[in-house]
Amino acid sequence: MGKTKTKDKKQTEKSQIEKKEIVVGTRGRIFQGRVIRKFPGRITIEMDRTVYIYKYERYMVKKTRIHARLPKELNAEIGDLVKVQECRPLSKIIHFLALEIVRKKGEK
Repeated sequence: MGKTKTKDKKQTEKSQIEKKEIVVGTRGRIFQGRVIRKFPGRITIEMDRTVYIYKYERYMVKKTRIHARLPKELNAEIGDLVKVQECRPLSKIIHFLALEIVRKKGEK
């Protein structure tokens, strides 16, 4: 009888831990970019944007890097095209949340 109580207690502790998983509300703009670095729980994506230089009457390509939180269920690798959305600041440099993988590295 004592063993069943400890089993039930362990199961309730597991379910409580699963319920405590952090859910972050998203807001703001959505971006797409290539994954250039991968860390445990975080990715860095790079986006290209075109900027017009008035003095030279030419266009220049600039790169922007964004750090995003990588959920456990999302398995992004270096080179994948990923969609991220703005959220509240999660740490000093992480202000975005990875939503989905748009395209894998080898796909066209």
